[in-house]
Amino acid sequence: MASGGKAKYIIGALIGSFGISYIFDKVISDNKIFGGTTPGTVSNKEWWAATDEKFQAWPRTAGPPVVMNPISRQNFIVKTRPE
Repeated sequence: MASGGKAKYIIGALIGSFGISYIFDKVISDNKIFGGTTPGTVSNKEWWAATDEKFQAWPRTAGPPVVMNPISRQNFIVKTRPE
C-alpha cells in the first residue's frame, strides 16, 4: 500500500528533472551563455548538400555500391546468413 504513495513522488521527480534538463539545455546551447557561435557547417544547408554530394561521388573499391550514410538514406544492403 505504501508503494502507491511513493510512485507519485518518483514520477513527479522524473518529470521535474526532465523539465529542468530541457530548460538548462535551451539556455546553455541555444542562448550560448558560455559564448561561442553555431558553426556554419551546422546552419548552412548549401554546405550540407555540397558535402553530401561529395561523399556520394567517392568511389568504393571494397564491395558493392552503397551510400555513405545508410541510416539516413534507408537503402542499405542487408545480407542473409547462410544456413
